[in-house]
Amino acid sequence: MEDVLALVEARLRTALGEPDARAAVTFLGTDRVEVLRFLDRGGDGDIVRYATLGMSAHPMTDPTAALADPVKGPRAELVLSVRAGLADTDKVLRPLAVLAASPQVEGVVVAPGASLDVGGPLWPDAPFSSVLVAESGGLVEDLELDGPIDPVRFLPLLPMTSNEAAWKRVHGAQELQERWLTHGTDLRDPLRRSVTLD
Repeated sequence: MEDVLALVEARLRTALGEPDARAAVTFLGTDRVEVLRFLDRGGDGDIVRYATLGMSAHPMTDPTAALADPVKGPRAELVLSVRAGLADTDKVLRPLAVLAASPQVEGVVVAPGASLDVGGPLWPDAPFSSVLVAESGGLVEDLELDGPIDPVRFLPLLPMTSNEAAWKRVHGAQELQERWLTHGTDLRDPLRRSVTLD
């Protein structure tokens, strides 16, 4: 487990640079989950990225499986990117840790296209309480591990308003992403409004 997490952290540092902050959260009956904060000073404004560390220590198991395989199964970490300085987004650390612990706590398999809900705003006054899990392989490349262990996928999280989450349940993740693309939605804007859904 420690070896996997050391490799995961090294991959995050290679892709995102040195973290400027980190926080750890432990839930009863689960391993510790850390959230690392990275600041990306780019030409189009500063972006802050939050990445979980700890979710990939164990493979995610289908809740209907009779026996959990301790080695085989999908592994993932979560990555959230938002524009810095517009909202108190550092308060997202605990909600992110809750989502990262959900495979251990609730036996869910987090995969692209899924909706994850934290039951409240992602950060103070955030218009989002849920996220859409996007495909891996963009910002942080998948981390191949020695077989038979599955690779660790770094899954981007896209914040959704309650209207978008409801629309996605009816029309699907692909339709919502196409709607965002069509309207030029800045998914990293922590204050954005819901995309037009009529």
